[in-house]
Amino acid sequence: MARKGLNKSALKAVDDYWEYTRIVGEDDGGNLFTPEQYEEYRRKVLPQRVQNRLYVSFGVPGGADCKQIGPETQCFCTHRYKQHKTEWEVVPSERPLALPCRVKGCLCSAFRFVPLVGSSPVRCRCKHQLQDHREDAAHLCKKCNSFIFRTLVETKQEREARGQPAGKGVPYAAMGGLTGFRSLLDGYLNMEASSGNNVPCKVQLVNL
Repeated sequence: MARKGLNKSALKAVDDYWEYTRIVGEDDGGNLFTPEQYEEYRRKVLPQRVQNRLYVSFGVPGGADCKQIGPETQCFCTHRYKQHKTEWEVVPSERPLALPCRVKGCLCSAFRFVPLVGSSPVRCRCKHQLQDHREDAAHLCKKCNSFIFRTLVETKQEREARGQPAGKGVPYAAMGGLTGFRSLLDGYLNMEASSGNNVPCKVQLVNL
């Protein structure tokens, strides 16, 4: 059976839709913007997005970034980074900076990455499982009332002050800490420069 390929017009339509989803994310509420709405959205949001981008990573304080958070990275609340609030007209000055979940009914008020061993979340340093913790802001354990997972949210200026790469300005939504292909690699596989000593990420996972 002969294979049929897409013509140039169809390929362009696919590319345009992919670009649209990367830029708009879930801001259209599931209903595609009209061309006019899309153009207005780009005009208003993109300069602000590039200027106020937040970089999100998980790792050893003062050392290596063991995991760069991207749009599809799962939070403690089981929702994705792109489903949290990731943009402000003016970035709040308080730290740590919370990134509340925007999914209706979710009580999560701050994005928290939970590392995996294979397909299973590692245990918290309190020794209990992810599901033993509450979904609200403190994520306290229902069994021992503690929570020790660490996720860093920072501005471009704060990231560069740590000696970490910030990459080029991009128009896409919820890019988190992704700055290039290398940032898709975890821990010691990531060849990007790191501040301080390049502490292996295995240390962080053992100590959780």
